Amino acid sequence: MASPTIGKSRSNLQNSAAQLSEMSENLTLKREIGLTSAISLVAGTMIGSGIFMSPEWVLHNIGSPGGSLIIWAACGLVVIFGALSYAELGILIKESGGDYIYILRTFGSLPAFLFAFTSIIVVRPAGVAAVSLSFAEYALVPFYSGCSPPQVMIKCTAISCILFLTLVNCLSVRLATSMMNIFTAAKLLALLVIAVGGLVLLAQGQTHSFQDAFQNTNMEAGAIGIAFYQGLWSFDGWNVLNTVTEEIKKPDVTLPRALMIAIPLVTCFYLLVNVSYFAAMTSVEFQTSGAIAITWGNKVLGNWVWLMSLAVALSCFGSVNGTFFCGSRVCYIAAREGHMPDFLSMVHIRYFTPFPALIFTCVVSIIMVIPASFNKIVNLFSFTAWIFNGISVASLLYLKIKKPELPRSYKVPIIIPIIFLMISIYLVLTPIIDQPQLEFFYVILFILSGIIFYFPLVHYKYCPACLRKLTIYMQLLMEVAATEKDTK
Repeated sequence: MASPTIGKSRSNLQNSAAQLSEMSENLTLKREIGLTSAISLVAGTMIGSGIFMSPEWVLHNIGSPGGSLIIWAACGLVVIFGALSYAELGILIKESGGDYIYILRTFGSLPAFLFAFTSIIVVRPAGVAAVSLSFAEYALVPFYSGCSPPQVMIKCTAISCILFLTLVNCLSVRLATSMMNIFTAAKLLALLVIAVGGLVLLAQGQTHSFQDAFQNTNMEAGAIGIAFYQGLWSFDGWNVLNTVTEEIKKPDVTLPRALMIAIPLVTCFYLLVNVSYFAAMTSVEFQTSGAIAITWGNKVLGNWVWLMSLAVALSCFGSVNGTFFCGSRVCYIAAREGHMPDFLSMVHIRYFTPFPALIFTCVVSIIMVIPASFNKIVNLFSFTAWIFNGISVASLLYLKIKKPELPRSYKVPIIIPIIFLMISIYLVLTPIIDQPQLEFFYVILFILSGIIFYFPLVHYKYCPACLRKLTIYMQLLMEVAATEKDTK
Protein backbone atom coordinates (compact mmCIF):
# COMPACT_ATOMS: atom_id res chain seq x y z
CA MET A 1 0.00 0.00 0.00
CA ALA A 2 1.31 3.44 -0.91
CA SER A 3 2.13 5.70 2.02
CA PRO A 4 0.02 8.87 2.59
CA THR A 5 3.13 10.97 1.88
CA ILE A 6 3.64 9.42 -1.56
CA GLY A 7 -0.06 9.77 -2.33
CA LYS A 8 0.01 13.42 -1.28
CA SER A 9 3.12 14.12 -3.41
CA ARG A 10 1.49 12.50 -6.42
CA SER A 11 -1.64 14.56 -5.87
CA ASN A 12 0.43 17.76 -5.60
CA LEU A 13 2.22 16.93 -8.86
CA GLN A 14 -1.07 16.37 -10.65
CA ASN A 15 -2.55 19.59 -9.24
CA SER A 16 0.52 21.59 -10.27
CA ALA A 17 0.42 20.08 -13.75
CA ALA A 18 -3.28 20.92 -13.98
CA GLN A 19 -2.53 24.55 -13.03
CA LEU A 20 0.09 24.75 -15.80
CA SER A 21 -2.41 23.27 -18.24
CA GLU A 22 -4.93 25.98 -17.32
CA MET A 23 -2.24 28.59 -18.00
CA SER A 24 -1.78 27.14 -21.50
CA GLU A 25 -5.13 28.50 -22.68
CA ASN A 26 -4.41 30.70 -25.70
CA LEU A 27 -0.67 30.04 -25.26
CA THR A 28 1.07 30.17 -28.64
CA LEU A 29 4.46 31.00 -30.09
CA LYS A 30 4.53 34.74 -30.75
CA ARG A 31 4.79 36.25 -34.24
CA GLU A 32 8.19 37.92 -33.82
CA ILE A 33 9.65 37.43 -37.33
CA GLY A 34 9.23 40.39 -39.69
CA LEU A 35 10.62 40.78 -43.22
CA THR A 36 14.15 41.79 -42.14
CA SER A 37 14.41 38.92 -39.66
CA ALA A 38 12.95 36.50 -42.23
CA ILE A 39 15.58 37.51 -44.81
CA SER A 40 18.30 37.23 -42.16
CA LEU A 41 17.05 33.80 -41.08
CA VAL A 42 17.19 32.42 -44.64
CA ALA A 43 20.46 34.10 -45.69
CA GLY A 44 22.08 33.60 -42.28
CA THR A 45 21.31 29.87 -42.22
CA MET A 46 22.44 29.38 -45.83
CA ILE A 47 25.77 31.19 -45.40
CA GLY A 48 27.66 28.84 -43.11
CA SER A 49 30.75 26.71 -43.55
CA GLY A 50 29.72 25.57 -47.03
CA ILE A 51 30.94 28.47 -49.16
CA PHE A 52 34.31 28.32 -47.35
CA MET A 53 34.76 24.53 -47.68
CA SER A 54 32.60 23.11 -50.49
CA PRO A 55 34.15 24.92 -53.52
CA GLU A 56 37.23 22.69 -53.52
CA TRP A 57 35.02 19.57 -53.51
CA VAL A 58 32.84 20.92 -56.32
CA LEU A 59 35.98 21.52 -58.40
CA HIS A 60 37.39 18.12 -57.40
CA ASN A 61 34.30 16.35 -58.77
CA ILE A 62 33.57 18.48 -61.85
CA GLY A 63 37.22 19.01 -62.85
CA SER A 64 37.28 22.54 -64.30
CA PRO A 65 36.76 26.17 -63.17
CA GLY A 66 34.13 26.79 -65.86
CA GLY A 67 32.21 23.64 -64.96
CA SER A 68 32.44 24.57 -61.28
CA LEU A 69 30.90 28.01 -61.85
CA ILE A 70 28.09 26.46 -63.90
CA ILE A 71 27.37 24.04 -61.03
CA TRP A 72 27.18 26.94 -58.56
CA ALA A 73 24.83 28.91 -60.83
CA ALA A 74 22.70 25.80 -61.40
CA CYS A 75 22.54 25.17 -57.64
CA GLY A 76 21.20 28.69 -57.16
CA LEU A 77 18.58 28.15 -59.87
CA VAL A 78 17.49 24.82 -58.36
CA VAL A 79 17.10 26.44 -54.95
CA ILE A 80 15.10 29.35 -56.43
CA PHE A 81 12.74 26.83 -58.08
CA GLY A 82 12.42 25.06 -54.73
CA ALA A 83 11.80 28.32 -52.87
CA LEU A 84 9.04 29.34 -55.31
CA SER A 85 7.36 25.98 -54.71
CA TYR A 86 7.76 26.15 -50.93
CA ALA A 87 6.36 29.70 -50.88
CA GLU A 88 3.06 28.40 -52.28
CA LEU A 89 3.10 25.47 -49.84
CA GLY A 90 3.63 27.88 -46.94
CA ILE A 91 0.62 29.95 -48.04
CA LEU A 92 -1.60 26.90 -48.58
CA ILE A 93 -0.68 25.22 -45.28
CA LYS A 94 -0.12 28.01 -42.77
CA GLU A 95 1.45 25.86 -40.09
CA SER A 96 5.01 25.60 -38.84
CA GLY A 97 6.99 22.43 -39.49
CA GLY A 98 8.05 22.77 -43.12
CA ASP A 99 8.52 19.43 -44.90
CA TYR A 100 7.04 17.55 -41.96
CA ILE A 101 3.69 19.35 -41.93
CA TYR A 102 3.37 19.31 -45.75
CA ILE A 103 3.97 15.56 -45.91
CA LEU A 104 1.58 14.99 -42.97
CA ARG A 105 -1.29 17.02 -44.43
CA THR A 106 -0.92 15.51 -47.92
CA PHE A 107 0.39 11.95 -47.65
CA GLY A 108 -0.58 11.01 -44.10
CA SER A 109 0.89 10.04 -40.78
CA LEU A 110 3.45 7.32 -41.59
CA PRO A 111 5.55 9.23 -44.19
CA ALA A 112 5.46 12.32 -41.95
CA PHE A 113 6.63 10.28 -38.96
CA LEU A 114 9.53 8.82 -40.97
CA PHE A 115 10.58 12.36 -41.90
CA ALA A 116 10.32 13.58 -38.29
CA PHE A 117 12.17 10.51 -37.00
CA THR A 118 15.02 11.01 -39.48
CA SER A 119 15.20 14.80 -39.22
CA ILE A 120 14.97 15.11 -35.44
CA ILE A 121 17.25 12.20 -34.55
CA VAL A 122 19.91 12.51 -37.27
CA VAL A 123 19.67 15.12 -40.03
CA ARG A 124 19.28 18.44 -38.18
CA PRO A 125 21.50 17.50 -35.19
CA ALA A 126 24.17 16.29 -37.64
CA GLY A 127 23.94 19.63 -39.46
CA VAL A 128 24.28 21.54 -36.19
CA ALA A 129 27.22 19.35 -35.13
CA ALA A 130 29.05 19.66 -38.48
CA VAL A 131 28.80 23.45 -38.65
CA SER A 132 29.64 23.78 -34.92
CA LEU A 133 32.83 21.80 -35.51
CA SER A 134 33.67 24.08 -38.45
CA PHE A 135 33.07 27.11 -36.21
CA ALA A 136 35.34 25.67 -33.52
CA GLU A 137 38.14 24.84 -35.95
CA TYR A 138 38.23 28.31 -37.53
CA ALA A 139 37.76 30.08 -34.18
CA LEU A 140 40.80 28.29 -32.74
CA VAL A 141 43.12 28.70 -35.77
CA PRO A 142 44.54 32.10 -34.64
CA PHE A 143 45.52 30.58 -31.28
CA TYR A 144 47.44 27.65 -32.82
CA SER A 145 49.69 29.30 -35.39
CA GLY A 146 51.54 26.79 -37.54
CA CYS A 147 49.61 23.72 -36.39
CA SER A 148 46.10 22.33 -36.23
CA PRO A 149 44.08 22.84 -33.02
CA PRO A 150 43.79 19.72 -30.80
CA GLN A 151 40.63 17.68 -31.41
CA VAL A 152 39.69 17.93 -27.73
CA MET A 153 39.69 21.73 -27.92
CA ILE A 154 37.71 21.70 -31.17
CA LYS A 155 35.03 19.47 -29.66
CA CYS A 156 34.83 21.44 -26.41
CA THR A 157 34.49 24.71 -28.34
CA ALA A 158 31.79 23.19 -30.59
CA ILE A 159 29.84 21.97 -27.55
CA SER A 160 30.19 25.40 -25.90
CA CYS A 161 28.76 26.99 -29.06
CA ILE A 162 25.74 24.65 -28.99
CA LEU A 163 25.13 25.26 -25.26
CA PHE A 164 25.33 29.04 -25.64
CA LEU A 165 22.89 29.09 -28.56
CA THR A 166 20.54 26.80 -26.64
CA LEU A 167 20.48 29.34 -23.82
CA VAL A 168 19.83 32.25 -26.21
CA ASN A 169 17.02 30.44 -28.03
CA CYS A 170 15.43 29.29 -24.77
CA LEU A 171 15.34 32.81 -23.31
CA SER A 172 13.95 34.83 -26.22
CA VAL A 173 12.86 34.46 -29.84
CA ARG A 174 13.54 38.16 -30.35
CA LEU A 175 17.08 37.83 -28.98
CA ALA A 176 17.76 34.85 -31.26
CA THR A 177 16.45 36.67 -34.36
CA SER A 178 18.33 39.87 -33.46
CA MET A 179 21.52 37.83 -33.22
CA MET A 180 20.72 36.38 -36.65
CA ASN A 181 20.33 39.88 -38.12
CA ILE A 182 23.73 40.97 -36.76
CA PHE A 183 25.59 37.85 -37.88
CA THR A 184 23.96 37.88 -41.33
CA ALA A 185 25.19 41.46 -41.85
CA ALA A 186 28.70 40.38 -40.77
CA LYS A 187 28.63 37.40 -43.16
CA LEU A 188 27.54 39.49 -46.13
CA LEU A 189 30.32 41.96 -45.34
CA ALA A 190 32.88 39.12 -45.30
CA LEU A 191 31.62 37.79 -48.64
CA LEU A 192 31.70 41.33 -50.05
CA VAL A 193 35.38 41.65 -49.06
CA ILE A 194 36.21 38.40 -50.88
CA ALA A 195 34.15 39.39 -53.93
CA VAL A 196 35.76 42.84 -54.20
CA GLY A 197 39.21 41.29 -53.71
CA GLY A 198 38.50 38.99 -56.64
CA LEU A 199 37.40 41.84 -58.88
CA VAL A 200 40.62 43.71 -58.05
CA LEU A 201 42.68 40.62 -58.96
CA LEU A 202 40.82 40.26 -62.27
CA ALA A 203 41.44 43.94 -63.03
CA GLN A 204 45.15 43.29 -62.39
CA GLY A 205 45.13 40.52 -65.01
CA GLN A 206 44.85 37.44 -62.77
CA THR A 207 42.77 35.46 -65.30
CA HIS A 208 44.87 32.26 -65.51
CA SER A 209 42.04 30.03 -64.22
CA PHE A 210 39.65 31.28 -66.90
CA GLN A 211 41.90 30.40 -69.85
CA ASP A 212 40.61 27.05 -71.17
CA ALA A 213 38.11 27.22 -68.32
CA PHE A 214 36.30 24.01 -69.35
CA GLN A 215 39.35 21.83 -69.89
CA ASN A 216 39.18 18.48 -67.99
CA THR A 217 35.47 18.88 -67.24
CA ASN A 218 34.06 15.59 -65.87
CA MET A 219 30.70 14.90 -67.55
CA GLU A 220 29.88 11.65 -65.72
CA ALA A 221 26.39 11.71 -64.19
CA GLY A 222 27.63 10.52 -60.78
CA ALA A 223 30.37 13.16 -60.61
CA ILE A 224 27.90 15.90 -61.53
CA GLY A 225 25.48 14.62 -58.86
CA ILE A 226 28.15 14.67 -56.13
CA ALA A 227 29.28 18.14 -57.26
CA PHE A 228 25.67 19.29 -56.90
CA TYR A 229 25.54 17.76 -53.41
CA GLN A 230 28.59 19.74 -52.36
CA GLY A 231 27.31 22.96 -53.93
CA LEU A 232 23.80 22.58 -52.54
CA TRP A 233 25.24 22.02 -49.05
CA SER A 234 26.22 25.70 -49.17
CA PHE A 235 22.59 26.57 -49.93
CA ASP A 236 21.19 24.40 -47.14
CA GLY A 237 18.73 26.48 -45.16
CA TRP A 238 16.86 27.88 -48.17
CA ASN A 239 13.61 26.33 -46.87
CA VAL A 240 14.02 27.03 -43.13
CA LEU A 241 11.45 29.83 -43.14
CA ASN A 242 8.68 27.29 -43.76
CA THR A 243 9.48 25.62 -40.44
CA VAL A 244 8.48 28.78 -38.51
CA THR A 245 5.39 29.91 -40.48
CA GLU A 246 3.35 30.41 -37.29
CA GLU A 247 5.96 32.88 -36.00
CA ILE A 248 6.08 35.07 -39.14
CA LYS A 249 4.24 38.38 -39.28
CA LYS A 250 1.88 38.43 -42.32
CA PRO A 251 3.19 35.13 -43.76
CA ASP A 252 1.19 35.52 -47.02
CA VAL A 253 3.38 38.50 -47.92
CA THR A 254 6.55 38.00 -45.88
CA LEU A 255 7.27 34.36 -46.78
CA PRO A 256 7.54 34.65 -50.61
CA ARG A 257 9.11 38.12 -50.43
CA ALA A 258 11.85 37.05 -47.99
CA LEU A 259 12.70 33.96 -50.05
CA MET A 260 12.91 35.91 -53.30
CA ILE A 261 15.21 38.52 -51.75
CA ALA A 262 17.50 36.25 -49.72
CA ILE A 263 18.17 33.41 -52.17
CA PRO A 264 19.11 35.43 -55.32
CA LEU A 265 21.26 37.67 -53.09
CA VAL A 266 23.16 34.70 -51.65
CA THR A 267 23.50 33.09 -55.11
CA CYS A 268 25.10 36.24 -56.55
CA PHE A 269 27.54 36.45 -53.64
CA TYR A 270 28.46 32.76 -54.01
CA LEU A 271 29.26 33.19 -57.71
CA LEU A 272 31.40 36.29 -57.06
CA VAL A 273 33.23 34.55 -54.20
CA ASN A 274 34.03 31.53 -56.41
CA VAL A 275 35.32 33.84 -59.15
CA SER A 276 37.53 35.49 -56.51
CA TYR A 277 38.88 32.11 -55.37
CA PHE A 278 39.77 31.18 -58.97
CA ALA A 279 41.40 34.57 -59.55
CA ALA A 280 43.68 34.09 -56.53
CA MET A 281 44.55 30.39 -56.95
CA THR A 282 45.38 27.83 -59.60
CA SER A 283 43.18 24.73 -59.89
CA VAL A 284 45.85 22.64 -58.14
CA GLU A 285 46.08 25.09 -55.20
CA PHE A 286 42.29 25.22 -55.14
CA GLN A 287 41.89 21.45 -54.75
CA THR A 288 44.72 20.95 -52.24
CA SER A 289 43.94 23.92 -50.02
CA GLY A 290 42.06 22.19 -47.19
CA ALA A 291 40.85 25.62 -46.00
CA ILE A 292 40.17 27.59 -49.14
CA ALA A 293 39.15 30.86 -47.45
CA ILE A 294 42.39 30.87 -45.44
CA THR A 295 44.48 30.14 -48.55
CA TRP A 296 42.71 33.03 -50.30
CA GLY A 297 43.41 35.25 -47.27
CA ASN A 298 47.11 34.35 -47.27
CA LYS A 299 47.41 35.33 -50.94
CA VAL A 300 45.26 38.47 -50.90
CA LEU A 301 45.23 39.83 -47.33
CA GLY A 302 48.72 38.84 -46.20
CA ASN A 303 49.15 39.57 -42.48
CA TRP A 304 45.43 40.27 -42.20
CA VAL A 305 44.58 36.64 -42.96
CA TRP A 306 43.27 36.22 -39.39
CA LEU A 307 40.26 38.26 -40.52
CA MET A 308 39.23 35.34 -42.74
CA SER A 309 39.40 32.92 -39.81
CA LEU A 310 37.21 35.30 -37.83
CA ALA A 311 34.78 35.75 -40.75
CA VAL A 312 34.40 32.00 -41.29
CA ALA A 313 33.93 31.41 -37.56
CA LEU A 314 31.23 34.10 -37.33
CA SER A 315 29.58 32.73 -40.45
CA CYS A 316 29.44 29.23 -39.01
CA PHE A 317 28.19 30.52 -35.65
CA GLY A 318 25.31 32.38 -37.29
CA SER A 319 24.44 29.35 -39.42
CA VAL A 320 24.34 27.11 -36.33
CA ASN A 321 21.94 29.58 -34.73
CA GLY A 322 19.57 29.45 -37.72
CA THR A 323 19.74 25.66 -38.08
CA PHE A 324 19.20 25.20 -34.35
CA PHE A 325 16.32 27.71 -34.25
CA CYS A 326 14.42 25.97 -37.06
CA GLY A 327 15.41 22.37 -36.27
CA SER A 328 13.89 22.65 -32.80
CA ARG A 329 10.59 23.82 -34.37
CA VAL A 330 10.27 20.59 -36.37
CA CYS A 331 10.69 18.66 -33.11
CA TYR A 332 8.08 20.88 -31.41
CA ILE A 333 5.52 20.55 -34.25
CA ALA A 334 6.01 16.76 -34.55
CA ALA A 335 5.34 16.41 -30.82
CA ARG A 336 2.25 18.63 -31.10
CA GLU A 337 0.93 16.28 -33.81
CA GLY A 338 1.52 13.22 -31.61
CA HIS A 339 4.65 11.92 -33.36
CA MET A 340 7.00 12.69 -30.47
CA PRO A 341 6.55 12.69 -26.66
CA ASP A 342 4.01 15.28 -25.48
CA PHE A 343 6.40 17.34 -23.36
CA LEU A 344 8.41 18.25 -26.49
CA SER A 345 5.35 20.15 -27.77
CA MET A 346 5.22 22.50 -24.79
CA VAL A 347 6.22 26.17 -24.56
CA HIS A 348 7.69 28.11 -21.65
CA ILE A 349 4.91 30.06 -19.93
CA ARG A 350 7.04 33.24 -19.59
CA TYR A 351 9.53 33.14 -22.47
CA PHE A 352 7.13 31.71 -25.10
CA THR A 353 9.86 29.49 -26.54
CA PRO A 354 9.71 25.71 -27.25
CA PHE A 355 11.93 25.00 -24.24
CA PRO A 356 11.84 21.15 -24.20
CA ALA A 357 12.33 20.84 -27.98
CA LEU A 358 15.34 23.16 -27.79
CA ILE A 359 16.90 21.16 -24.94
CA PHE A 360 16.29 17.88 -26.80
CA THR A 361 17.87 19.23 -30.00
CA CYS A 362 20.83 20.49 -27.96
CA VAL A 363 21.45 17.08 -26.34
CA VAL A 364 21.25 15.13 -29.62
CA SER A 365 23.51 17.68 -31.38
CA ILE A 366 26.15 17.38 -28.66
CA ILE A 367 26.07 13.59 -29.03
CA MET A 368 26.67 14.11 -32.76
CA VAL A 369 29.89 16.08 -32.12
CA ILE A 370 32.07 13.07 -32.96
CA PRO A 371 34.99 12.55 -35.39
CA ALA A 372 33.63 12.45 -38.95
CA SER A 373 34.55 13.38 -42.49
CA PHE A 374 33.06 16.73 -43.52
CA ASN A 375 32.79 15.41 -47.07
CA LYS A 376 30.89 12.28 -45.96
CA ILE A 377 28.53 14.23 -43.67
CA VAL A 378 27.64 16.51 -46.59
CA ASN A 379 26.92 13.64 -48.99
CA LEU A 380 24.76 11.69 -46.54
CA PHE A 381 22.99 14.82 -45.25
CA SER A 382 22.22 15.96 -48.80
CA PHE A 383 21.04 12.51 -49.87
CA THR A 384 18.51 12.41 -47.01
CA ALA A 385 17.40 16.02 -47.43
CA TRP A 386 16.66 15.64 -51.13
CA ILE A 387 14.49 12.58 -50.58
CA PHE A 388 12.13 14.65 -48.43
CA ASN A 389 12.46 17.85 -50.50
CA GLY A 390 11.18 15.86 -53.46
CA ILE A 391 8.27 14.42 -51.43
CA SER A 392 7.30 17.92 -50.21
CA VAL A 393 7.19 19.34 -53.73
CA ALA A 394 5.23 16.26 -54.84
CA SER A 395 2.68 17.27 -52.18
CA LEU A 396 2.37 20.69 -53.86
CA LEU A 397 1.73 19.03 -57.23
CA TYR A 398 -0.90 16.83 -55.57
CA LEU A 399 -2.66 19.88 -54.09
CA LYS A 400 -2.49 21.74 -57.42
CA ILE A 401 -4.08 18.84 -59.31
CA LYS A 402 -6.52 17.46 -56.71
CA LYS A 403 -7.49 20.63 -54.83
CA PRO A 404 -7.22 23.58 -57.23
CA GLU A 405 -10.11 25.30 -55.40
CA LEU A 406 -7.99 26.00 -52.27
CA PRO A 407 -7.50 29.76 -51.78
CA ARG A 408 -4.03 30.99 -52.77
CA SER A 409 -2.66 34.52 -52.69
CA TYR A 410 0.36 33.29 -54.69
CA LYS A 411 0.68 30.55 -57.34
CA VAL A 412 3.83 29.13 -58.86
CA PRO A 413 3.62 27.87 -62.49
CA ILE A 414 3.23 24.08 -62.35
CA ILE A 415 6.30 23.51 -64.55
CA ILE A 416 8.59 24.82 -61.77
CA PRO A 417 7.70 22.20 -59.10
CA ILE A 418 7.78 19.51 -61.84
CA ILE A 419 11.35 20.49 -62.78
CA PHE A 420 12.34 20.65 -59.10
CA LEU A 421 10.86 17.18 -58.46
CA MET A 422 12.78 15.72 -61.42
CA ILE A 423 16.03 17.28 -60.12
CA SER A 424 15.35 15.86 -56.63
CA ILE A 425 14.87 12.37 -58.10
CA TYR A 426 18.11 12.78 -60.08
CA LEU A 427 20.05 13.87 -56.98
CA VAL A 428 18.75 10.89 -55.00
CA LEU A 429 19.24 8.19 -57.65
CA THR A 430 22.43 9.25 -59.47
CA PRO A 431 24.96 8.61 -56.65
CA ILE A 432 23.32 5.26 -55.88
CA ILE A 433 23.46 4.10 -59.50
CA ASP A 434 26.75 5.67 -60.63
CA GLN A 435 28.82 5.59 -57.42
CA PRO A 436 27.10 3.11 -55.07
CA GLN A 437 28.24 3.33 -51.45
CA LEU A 438 27.17 1.21 -48.50
CA GLU A 439 26.45 4.37 -46.49
CA PHE A 440 23.48 5.24 -48.75
CA PHE A 441 21.96 1.82 -47.98
CA TYR A 442 22.40 2.48 -44.25
CA VAL A 443 20.62 5.83 -44.58
CA ILE A 444 17.61 4.22 -46.31
CA LEU A 445 17.61 1.42 -43.73
CA PHE A 446 17.60 3.96 -40.89
CA ILE A 447 14.68 5.89 -42.42
CA LEU A 448 12.64 2.67 -42.79
CA SER A 449 13.54 1.57 -39.24
CA GLY A 450 11.19 4.30 -38.04
CA ILE A 451 8.30 1.95 -38.93
CA ILE A 452 9.27 -0.21 -35.92
CA PHE A 453 8.51 2.73 -33.60
CA TYR A 454 5.55 4.13 -35.56
CA PHE A 455 3.02 1.34 -35.11
CA PRO A 456 3.22 0.78 -31.32
CA LEU A 457 3.85 4.40 -30.30
CA VAL A 458 1.84 6.41 -32.86
CA HIS A 459 -0.68 4.16 -34.61
CA TYR A 460 -1.71 2.22 -31.49
CA LYS A 461 -0.90 5.16 -29.18
CA TYR A 462 0.98 3.06 -26.62
CA CYS A 463 2.24 5.36 -23.86
CA PRO A 464 4.19 3.79 -20.97
CA ALA A 465 3.24 5.00 -17.49
CA CYS A 466 6.82 6.17 -16.93
CA LEU A 467 6.52 8.51 -19.94
CA ARG A 468 3.35 10.10 -18.51
CA LYS A 469 5.15 10.68 -15.19
CA LEU A 470 8.17 12.08 -17.04
CA THR A 471 5.90 14.51 -18.90
CA ILE A 472 4.47 15.84 -15.61
CA TYR A 473 7.91 16.19 -14.03
CA MET A 474 9.36 17.91 -17.11
CA GLN A 475 6.35 20.23 -17.26
CA LEU A 476 6.95 21.33 -13.67
CA LEU A 477 10.74 21.46 -13.94
CA MET A 478 10.80 23.63 -17.07
CA GLU A 479 7.62 25.65 -16.39
CA VAL A 480 6.11 24.70 -19.75
CA ALA A 481 2.57 24.10 -20.96
CA ALA A 482 0.76 22.85 -24.06
CA THR A 483 0.01 25.33 -26.85
CA GLU A 484 -2.62 26.09 -29.44
CA LYS A 485 -2.07 26.44 -33.19
CA ASP A 486 -1.97 29.89 -34.72
CA THR A 487 -2.72 29.63 -38.45
CA LYS A 488 -4.07 33.15 -39.03
